Amino acid sequence: MSTRTERPTQPTFWPDVGASLVVFLVALPLCVGIAVASGVPAELGIITGVVGGLVVGLLPGSTMQVSGPAAGLTVLVADTVAEHGLGALGLIVLGAGLLQVAMGLLRLGRWFRAISPAVVQGMLAGIGLVLVLSQLYPFAGQDQPGTTGAKFAGLADLARTALTTAVGLSGLAVGVLTLVVAWLWKRTPWRAVPGMLVAVVVASAVGVLLPLPRISVGPLTDVVSLVDFSLLDAGVLGAMLTFALVASAESLFSAAAVDRMHSGPRTRYNRELVAQGVGNAVCGVLGALPMTAVIVRSASNVDAGARTRLSRVLHGVWLLVFVVLLPGVLSYVPLAVLAALLVQAGWKLLAPKQVLALARADRAEAGVLVLTAGLIVLTDLLTGTLVGLLAAVVKTAWDMSRLTVTVTAHGEDHHHVAVRGNATFLKLPGLLETLEAVPDSKHVRVDLTGVRHLDQACGQAIDHWAARRGSVELIHPVFD
Repeated sequence: MSTRTERPTQPTFWPDVGASLVVFLVALPLCVGIAVASGVPAELGIITGVVGGLVVGLLPGSTMQVSGPAAGLTVLVADTVAEHGLGALGLIVLGAGLLQVAMGLLRLGRWFRAISPAVVQGMLAGIGLVLVLSQLYPFAGQDQPGTTGAKFAGLADLARTALTTAVGLSGLAVGVLTLVVAWLWKRTPWRAVPGMLVAVVVASAVGVLLPLPRISVGPLTDVVSLVDFSLLDAGVLGAMLTFALVASAESLFSAAAVDRMHSGPRTRYNRELVAQGVGNAVCGVLGALPMTAVIVRSASNVDAGARTRLSRVLHGVWLLVFVVLLPGVLSYVPLAVLAALLVQAGWKLLAPKQVLALARADRAEAGVLVLTAGLIVLTDLLTGTLVGLLAAVVKTAWDMSRLTVTVTAHGEDHHHVAVRGNATFLKLPGLLETLEAVPDSKHVRVDLTGVRHLDQACGQAIDHWAARRGSVELIHPVFD
């Protein structure tokens, strides 16, 4: 008879409670700031944060990821609301959520991991650039223009207003103070307290006596609206697909990053996609912002010592309790402070160090990144991402078609032709030119053993050339 000694398990409740408080303090200003930057009531961002905690937090998929409104969707939401109206937002988010659920049930979640990193970085960089550009206007107490072109065109007037008016100088001061405090706090021994929270508190306290526009948060029930299915049209259907694809990609890219931060259970991508879809469907029913898994909140959750999904559920509870009991506290926060937080988030999305590292490592990949980001800035998110994906596919096809053909003469009557690489139709013209330029001789030996891939077009062309030429010895490749 054998006995088994069970190891005492580490307590998880209190570490999860502590982590949930940290995530709540990080999420609160971001939920409000992202909503304001998207051009919708601040309460809608908080509703999405609550749903991300209480609904998605309970569902299987990922353990450490925290979901809520994302800075990466700010530009998309703002453009969509401008085009279709706030009333259509709930319908679009509901449809996007149902599409995500369907994709997860069809086990398509893993395919999002196959997207080129250059396209992903380009998408994030483009979003980050537009986000930074749009959030410069709240520093001067101005509403951001509706289009990216107008935002660029208005920079001169914006600078003049920021440097010559009381509102502009005050907003610039508290915005810079917010960024400086957040940056310095990371270098203190008290890093366990979120730097974002400290920056918001300090800058808001300094800005109490300054003439600055501030946020206003009322009861959540005042902004909840029922889905209006009469608004459904082709444009709304296209927006649903765009939201579903972008939100899914951002969530699953975040999952891959967060999994590298901890040693706990790995993300189950298809289940996580279903969970995100359920969360977005609930947000759509409530007329709130779309959600994704958010890397900033997720990293804070891991760094704060979370052990289970309880931490992300509790962060949703704290958001709901705060906005119900203490909504007036948020009225002390200037819009310039929230704009500074979003400028910081946009800069992280832009990730200039990673862009420069990619440019040094692979110029072609960097070109795909710049193309994707540039088109997102100049056109829209969907167009930029789709063109970036197409460019990545073309680049991959070109790389896979690298082929070298070497002709060596062994006397006047014998030539050796060595073919190495991937023989595809893209390289067929050059291959035929080289073969047809081989001098007349009694014997030509064509060695194809170095060919890793031989498509039908190249195979038939080589066979036809050999039949016409005569006295050709073909050594065919052997593929596994």
